[in-house]
Amino acid sequence: MNAPQSLYANSPAASASLLDSVDARTKLAGSNRMEILLFSLGTHETFGINVFKVREVSKTPTITKAPHMPDGVEGLISLRGNVIPCVSLSKVMALADAPPELGGSMMVTEYSKRTLGFLVHGVDRIIRVEWDRVRAPESVTSGSHAYITAITELADGKLVSIVDVEQIMANTFGEAVIGQIERVDAADDHNVFFVDDSGVARKKIAEVLDKLGVKHKHALNGLEAWTRLSGMAAHSQQSGHDLRDEVSLILVDAEMPEMDGYVLTKNIKSDARFEGIPVVMHSSLSSEANRSMGKSVGVDAYVAKFDADALAETLRPLLMKSHRD
Repeated sequence: MNAPQSLYANSPAASASLLDSVDARTKLAGSNRMEILLFSLGTHETFGINVFKVREVSKTPTITKAPHMPDGVEGLISLRGNVIPCVSLSKVMALADAPPELGGSMMVTEYSKRTLGFLVHGVDRIIRVEWDRVRAPESVTSGSHAYITAITELADGKLVSIVDVEQIMANTFGEAVIGQIERVDAADDHNVFFVDDSGVARKKIAEVLDKLGVKHKHALNGLEAWTRLSGMAAHSQQSGHDLRDEVSLILVDAEMPEMDGYVLTKNIKSDARFEGIPVVMHSSLSSEANRSMGKSVGVDAYVAKFDADALAETLRPLLMKSHRD
């Protein structure tokens, strides 16, 4: 693990300093590394969020209370002409030992084309970690652990819990509703393999694929996906069968423990056994920088989470082309 950057955000100016090099971080694509912004919720734990999800960091602004807000949403703020909700992470995550005050810092996050203010006790610094040092949490799904998607360790041995933004969004604002989706032609001939470390995302992806009428399998992280895909490719090669009969399309998340979606895509695209099988990147990191990262490793399409119609219409022509080929 590289040494952490000594950056602290307590003002708009400091926020700019903290995040002004985000565009340059596109070079991390395919390196199996990520950068995490560390923050505190006033407890003994250290939390983290992918820097690419954070637009800026500032002191907690004046928040306007509004009626009928979901639990944990403290109110609204106006940010450069846009009204955005502010979410108290400690309340949403039900941290019993968190202080009652909202905290002194706000992280403005962008998730699935939606902007939110996350209220935290304080923001620390950015660290760079290898994805193979990021592990899935133990099989604990109750309490605050339900909102943790991965764990990593600092050089001093302190653990960092990486928050599952998708789970926080789903529990606070409700899960996305999947509407009517037309079945794809020759649906029974299609097999989609998808990988995502978020339980909420896996559930919604499966709903879309079910409505498309295609068969599907999934993995929980990039390393598991590569292990299983490699095994499927080896079996097809040994048996003399076309791998495309077993895998029509591969759908990958960008952020995953142990191996990220960029390295997974590079592995697939550099392996001749997967020739002709399209790879689609499906990520909450919806900025143009992240689309460029996906393109740099050879994805056939990039779709931002979570728009069921956009996902279905991205997959449909690729599945049809794969079937014709």
